[in-house]
Amino acid sequence: MTSAPHQSHLLIIEDDKGRREYTLDSPVYSIGRDPKCDIRLVSQFVSRRHATLVQLPNEDGSFYYRIVDGNLKGKASANGLLINGRKLQAHDLQDQDRIIFGPQVQAIYYLLKRDAITTVPPDEYDITLISPNMAEAPEGEEEDSSSSPSRPTRPAPGQG
Repeated sequence: MTSAPHQSHLLIIEDDKGRREYTLDSPVYSIGRDPKCDIRLVSQFVSRRHATLVQLPNEDGSFYYRIVDGNLKGKASANGLLINGRKLQAHDLQDQDRIIFGPQVQAIYYLLKRDAITTVPPDEYDITLISPNMAEAPEGEEEDSSSSPSRPTRPAPGQG
């Protein structure tokens, strides 16, 4: 049995309020200074509706996010988006993309993937733990049953 690959989408925001982490799983996120935005940026240099994140499907059933400058009606932000050092209107986000919204306002996108997990029926592999005391002595080396467990032959430091 194999389960589908698992992925987590994270957006780490750094602005005048500090650093915050958002786990992305909704179809659309509004990003900006407006208190009604899903992801609020705290800075006077950010537009009220600075950008929009849109979830889009991959062929394998997973999804990715596209960031679009401004809102989905076509109104762009005043300062635009700088993604990995390039001014872009839209960009399909990839792991560790850096998005600059304005001076001292940025985000880093992380796509964390975990490969498919194969589950094994419980009895297919029997794991038996053996204590070292249960192990037999190698052939030709018989244990002296009269001797007690090994003890140091030298006195411990500070004792005699």
